[in-house]
This record gives sequence, structure tokens and C-alpha cells, in this order.
Amino acid sequence: MVTFLLERTAPLPRDEAWRRLTDWPRHGTVVPLTRVTVITAPPTGEGTVFVARSGIGPLSFDDRMEVTVWRPPTDDLPGLCRLDKRGRVVTGWAEIEVRPGPGGRSRVLWREELRLRLLPRLLDPLLGPPARYVFGRAVNGLLRKP
Repeated sequence: MVTFLLERTAPLPRDEAWRRLTDWPRHGTVVPLTRVTVITAPPTGEGTVFVARSGIGPLSFDDRMEVTVWRPPTDDLPGLCRLDKRGRVVTGWAEIEVRPGPGGRSRVLWREELRLRLLPRLLDPLLGPPARYVFGRAVNGLLRKP
């Protein structure tokens, strides 16, 4: 199991940072070889289920996720979304938090606990650096693209 934290400050209002980070199909535009399909009807909220399909042909796998906490940002509280990963290959969870940042910007915290079922636990430490890199690029891309 790999656990990591990504922190970003974006020149966006909190509502816009939240919108960009929780528009699930957009994740497929910033994660290589991935397509995201939302299974449940809109709008997003607790119980929303979506699948990220990653890979090429027979080397593809589904990362099924469910939104288990959905609290968009308000004037008084930071936004918080928790995703529970329930795939046959990928398990764990992710939390996306959007807080007020300096000068009207947004402060984003992305926490992730990731486990690949097919990877022996002995190799978990090798998963950390590439996972941080891929998810870091994804967060950057989501925050940059309108």
C-alpha cells in the first residue's frame, strides 16, 4: 500500500478548482491511456460511481470508484470529496480537499492510499514515486485546463 499527499496552490476561486477536480470524465484527458465513464446519473454526490479504464487492449483494467463523501466548498468550510476505489486491480481511497489560499487562490490537498492487488506487498515502495508523478501531473493538468 502506498500513501501520499499532493499539495497545490491554484490561481482559481475555490468553486472553479472544485469543479475542475471533480469533473470525473476530465480525469481521462490528463491521465495517459485512460478513459473515465460515470455510471450513475448526475449530479455528482455521495453514491456516484465511475470507472477509469486504463491501458491498451488486453492489458487494460478498470479502476471502479465511488464517491463516499461529497461536501463542496462553502464560505465556512473547505470542500472535501472522498473516493473509495473498488476495482479488482486497484483498491484504496483518495481525498480531494479544496481550501482558501492566499490572495483569493485555492489550496488543494490530494491524499491517496493506493494498492495494486497483483503487486506483491514487498514491491509497494516501488509504486510510490510513479504514483506521485502520475497523480501530480493529473492534478496539475486538471487545475490548468478550463
